[in-house]
Amino acid sequence: MKKVLLVLGIVAMGLQSCKKEELCNSSCGTIINDGIDNGCYWLEIQNECSGNNKVFCFDQNTWYNNFVGDYFCVTNEPSW
Repeated sequence: MKKVLLVLGIVAMGLQSCKKEELCNSSCGTIINDGIDNGCYWLEIQNECSGNNKVFCFDQNTWYNNFVGDYFCVTNEPSW
């Protein structure tokens, strides 16, 4: 009986490891901070894939309409 349970446990673990991993967008993440410095309207964004933080400058309109905690994608930017 122990062998049967062991085999079933191994099979169950193998099936769980075959689950499709969630996809993430390497140029998107969560805004964690914002500010204005020397004419730069910046948003600090934490990448949803890597967990890395990076500061980006945007135009005033983009900065004004996006808030800390929002999900945000940076176009024309490789993964960071």
